[in-house]
Amino acid sequence: MAKKNWKLKGRKPVRHKKIKGLIERLTIPLGVEMDLSSAFLETATFGPWNLLIVDKSPLGMEIEDEEGGTIAFPTLRGILAWNPTLKWCEVDHGAIPFLMNGADCMAAGIHNACGCIQTGDLIWIRDQSHGKPLAIGWAMMNSEDMVEATKDKAVKMLHHIGDELWELEL
Repeated sequence: MAKKNWKLKGRKPVRHKKIKGLIERLTIPLGVEMDLSSAFLETATFGPWNLLIVDKSPLGMEIEDEEGGTIAFPTLRGILAWNPTLKWCEVDHGAIPFLMNGADCMAAGIHNACGCIQTGDLIWIRDQSHGKPLAIGWAMMNSEDMVEATKDKAVKMLHHIGDELWELEL
């Protein structure tokens, strides 16, 4: 997959009270508790993402869903920083090289998943051995089907380690 030459645009500092709703949309669905009261917050646009930059690190993003609405979700750096407990699936070692190249996640590689995933949810993918985040994508099936299925796409890739957003230097 070729790298895109996206530029960071519209970067500006914001007050906590201006984006309180965004912070709540980022944290509550994922079971995350965090205090950003002393953090320096900025927003910017990078490719298809509207980013929340926390202390010079892109930790959150807003992306359009299929219905034209906006969903807030941590970036992979945000998942590393905030350690969410919900909306994840686990893949075996065989799936990791494909995910690192931006491939969609196939159900055959998924061995476990958080029970709250529904089709259409934005979820994060972690490795089975260490629980480290590898990618973020759209669930193509619910958690039970992900674990039981032996074929078909389970997660449509959005962001993965090594992509443009992961490599973004601020």
